Amino acid sequence: MKTTNGIVDALVIGAGPAGVLVSTLLHRLGHRVQVVEQNHFPRFSIGESLLPQCMAFLAQADMLAAVSRQGYQFKNGAAFAKTGEYEAFDFTDKFSDGPGTTFQVPRAPFDQVLAQEAQRQGVLIRFGQRVESISRDQGISQVQVTDKDGNVDTIAARFVLDASGFGRVLPRLLGLEVPSDFPARKSVMTHIEDGIDDPAYDRHKILITVHPQHADVWFWLIPFSNGRCSVGVVGEVEFFKGYHCDDEQLLRQLIGEAGSLATLLRHARFDTPCRSHTGYAANVSRLFGEGFALLGNAGEFLDPVFSSGVTIAMKSATLAAEALDRQLRGEDVDWQAVYADPLKQGVDTFREFVTAWYDGRLQHVIFSRNKNPEIRRMISAVLAGYAWDESNPYVKEPGRLSTLAELCREHP
Repeated sequence: MKTTNGIVDALVIGAGPAGVLVSTLLHRLGHRVQVVEQNHFPRFSIGESLLPQCMAFLAQADMLAAVSRQGYQFKNGAAFAKTGEYEAFDFTDKFSDGPGTTFQVPRAPFDQVLAQEAQRQGVLIRFGQRVESISRDQGISQVQVTDKDGNVDTIAARFVLDASGFGRVLPRLLGLEVPSDFPARKSVMTHIEDGIDDPAYDRHKILITVHPQHADVWFWLIPFSNGRCSVGVVGEVEFFKGYHCDDEQLLRQLIGEAGSLATLLRHARFDTPCRSHTGYAANVSRLFGEGFALLGNAGEFLDPVFSSGVTIAMKSATLAAEALDRQLRGEDVDWQAVYADPLKQGVDTFREFVTAWYDGRLQHVIFSRNKNPEIRRMISAVLAGYAWDESNPYVKEPGRLSTLAELCREHP
């Protein structure tokens, strides 16, 4: 076993969007940062549809140009389909200030582009490093990591930021995991050569399709710039128990039940193995503690329906970078006030929208033909990721969705 020379100001676990963003921001502020990532890039990850709010976070770390020159699929909104109904939101027509467009990105190359840009800016990223243990003494954390050959290293850090996503390294090592209050859901997904020839199909938007017989079961279709798509289905675990087949057969069969989606994908070629993920909603007892903080999915993951995961991850990175910069410069920092509470505000907004989607309230709002244009712009802003803009009444008081849904029921 060897010990890395010196003490880093911040050790970041994970080189996904949250990890590279927080490490780059801290490096630009003059702090000594090191990132450890268990995998080697590129590696598969789900969550390909970004929200416009992400563009502001990338610009903050001077990473937007590197992303923009990749030729990713342009995205300007979200479309929703239900038997006989279709509704599209244009994110440039929204209540909140900020970018109104973004990209649909295959995550393997996208995450690699971000990591390479962080390295170009001077961030040290060590790939193939698995975190095994953490201890803290006299204000310094000792983090033990191993590589694929079993070599052990110990990294000393003043602060540890866990951006390990679904790996949830510190929640596991520190006993912080608690059950989510969301029902256990399963997703089945793959990438396909979509073969879409419908001239009315809008590749500039993610398409969310509701199952004709089960309103809480839905499909995503995320187009890429090369004639391919990410496609997946989400439902409660109990729903899938009625199907006795492998993941590809299951996904094909459910798409076949989905009416307009089946027609749209009638020429699709399934050329990539399907994957499934069960019980992905997660929570923790706390987001920070002595010498550590949890970012993005390492802290809490809600649901993929509104593509909020990367946005929450990036928001947590910007908040954590600001708080830790102040702390490393000698200030007394109230992490609850400057990190956990502000992050929770937006997460709670997304949580209300996710809950309202599954219990039907938000579907009534989305498919209502009698929308007030200003309220529509407020809903569009949240769907675009602006879940921290308290000037938006549906961010300041997310519970207002219930009243809106009731009005939509009475005047569809």
